[in-house]
Amino acid sequence: MKGLSLTTLALLSALSSGVSAANLPSQLQWVHHDDEPLFASDKAQFGGTFHTFMSSFPQTLRSVGPDANSGFRAYLMDGTPKLAGRHPNTGKWIPQLATAWAFGDDHQTVYFKLDPKARWSDGEKVTADDYLFMLTYNRSKDIVDPWYNDFFTNKITDVVKYDDYTIAIKSGVKMTNDELMIQINMPSNGLQPRPKHFFSNVRNDNNNDGMPDDFVRRYNFKSEPTTGPYFIDKIKRGKRVVFKHVKDWWGYSNRYYQNRYNVEKVSYRVIRDMDIARKHFERGNLETFGLVLPSLWHGKSNTEPYQTGYIDKFWGYNQTPQGAGGLWMNTKDTLLSDRNIRAGITYATDIDGMIKKVLRGDYMRLPSGMGFGHGGYDIKGETAPKFDTTRAIKYFEKAGFTHIGSDGIRTNDAGQRLSFAITYSSRMHTRRIAYLKEQAKKAGLDFTLNLLDGSSAFKYMLEKKHQIAFLHMGGGEVPAYWEYLDSDNAKPQTNNFTNYSNPEMDTLIDKYNHEFNTQNKQALSHKIAQKVADEYLIVPGYMVPYTREAYWRWLKFPKNAMTKKTLGLFSPIGIANFWIDESTKKATEQAMDEGKTFEPITIIDDRFKVGGQQ
Repeated sequence: MKGLSLTTLALLSALSSGVSAANLPSQLQWVHHDDEPLFASDKAQFGGTFHTFMSSFPQTLRSVGPDANSGFRAYLMDGTPKLAGRHPNTGKWIPQLATAWAFGDDHQTVYFKLDPKARWSDGEKVTADDYLFMLTYNRSKDIVDPWYNDFFTNKITDVVKYDDYTIAIKSGVKMTNDELMIQINMPSNGLQPRPKHFFSNVRNDNNNDGMPDDFVRRYNFKSEPTTGPYFIDKIKRGKRVVFKHVKDWWGYSNRYYQNRYNVEKVSYRVIRDMDIARKHFERGNLETFGLVLPSLWHGKSNTEPYQTGYIDKFWGYNQTPQGAGGLWMNTKDTLLSDRNIRAGITYATDIDGMIKKVLRGDYMRLPSGMGFGHGGYDIKGETAPKFDTTRAIKYFEKAGFTHIGSDGIRTNDAGQRLSFAITYSSRMHTRRIAYLKEQAKKAGLDFTLNLLDGSSAFKYMLEKKHQIAFLHMGGGEVPAYWEYLDSDNAKPQTNNFTNYSNPEMDTLIDKYNHEFNTQNKQALSHKIAQKVADEYLIVPGYMVPYTREAYWRWLKFPKNAMTKKTLGLFSPIGIANFWIDESTKKATEQAMDEGKTFEPITIIDDRFKVGGQQ
């Protein structure tokens, strides 16, 4: 087979699936990526119940519609198979629900060969009709979800069926091949099949859009079949949700799924208070507990279960994309409209010192206010501005703040104080902002603290009522610029938190959005990010490129535990290559009864630490 041309391979592949060559473009080059390295362990054991918790009970089991946009949706949709997924170390696209894919010449269409082994959790086959029904489902007004209506009308414009296991998906705009795959396979956008057979007997479709008129009410607590390894088995309203492993799950025919999703059941218990959850964990009622916060890792993980070796600790670094974040300056504020003042604030803000002295050096500085971890889209070698009061004072004096008041804060000839409020959303951040306040005084700058509760703070920022916002956003694989920087978005109820408006930036963003050559797009990304830095719009904040977790010693994982994309070592819906060792569990429980102890263990996996081994 290696001697055949790609065109010949494409033709043979098409014919073998029963598709007439005339029905598909003749020059399709099918991609498989079946030989990437594995990241699970053949020592994994199947079985047991994994006990964990969630902070609130879901208001619905729907993944779309009212109340569906909650953390629980990840268990229903975000973590289920897509057509393809990123290999967590090499970054190549690998098969999930599709066995192969090919790109059209129009930069808008991707063709997929579906895995004929794929099954819904109720045993029905996954076919092209489920992808056609996906459009019906997500375009329906009956789901009462305008975002999905818009995405599956304007972003995904068509799904074409060639046979039961061959489809094409068309984007509404031209993109690079990688961007097309990202859009199609994003965890949260819902571009996954919907079980047509599950809705086939519904008759009350008065508006003829193919979906039941009472969808929201009827399916509020009725879960759809899934293609993933776990289905909802039991629910105790307000208290618990239990997932069970699908018997003979089809995914194990895919080499990348083997030795993953090893526990038989996952029990999510509702515990609203983190301190209470930690106590449940230390009593053995939960298997794991997160220790990302420095106060937890350094201060509260030295109790008896740790000292006796019943509980182990793990610190593993990843290389996941980091979103834009830090101190966002509202450029429509009278003083903050002055670049010199923004520059002065940037150099008078001691983020590095805050990381070292308040956060025990655990967190890492973002090199750019626009985030990090986007590969070639990031400026190579970029570093965040360092705390420098001498430079800060020079910029403040250029802006006219040449006087120093009795309190050490600078003023201008009009008597205005160099003072700005920092709006933030969590009490745990107060010490961090307070440190910045004390350090800023050295340059004659005053920060005041404006703490609002989470939802109120974000609304305040969206409405552009802030002067400076302390905020870190989530990030995707390819940087998003329009929402944060375009003039059209410099208005209330948008993510342009700097309120920035600049025609030159708008032109760069427009070119970036319409460029589908990857190299050219990355060059435009560098220009945009550099302009953000030159304009001093965001003081780059920090990132937490790791997971830190405590776990009972019967939980096991591969020798190389972390991948570059591991968010949580013991996430049942993520990489999920851990397992429960029942013999170790019994031995541990017996040791506890007998007062026997073990050597405490702390594992640090820093293979993917930024600046370390890659």
